[in-house]
Amino acid sequence: MSKSKSSNRKGTSHRKGSDRRWSSKVKTVSTFPPRNLYTKNAATIARVMATKKVSPKGLGSAIRMVQFFINRAGKSMAASRKHELEKAKHLLQEKRDRRKAKRG
Repeated sequence: MSKSKSSNRKGTSHRKGSDRRWSSKVKTVSTFPPRNLYTKNAATIARVMATKKVSPKGLGSAIRMVQFFINRAGKSMAASRKHELEKAKHLLQEKRDRRKAKRG
């Protein structure tokens, strides 16, 4: 039995550098949070992310953007910063749940 082609190229698909992961290529043009927003406190992050300008598709979109930022920063993010971003995400989730409860 011969090895598959993919096993022969082991280690060549993920090189160190800016294009190491698919997430490094993600760019949003139409909707994006203001510069340095993620360095603010949780209440400010949640308030700005909940606006129609930043998240025109609703709070779910805002939550996903915050989570994407957390995932993309990875292990290089300080624990205190990650805690603040998680807090902002939970504030957005609570706001979304309150809106759902009002409708339903």
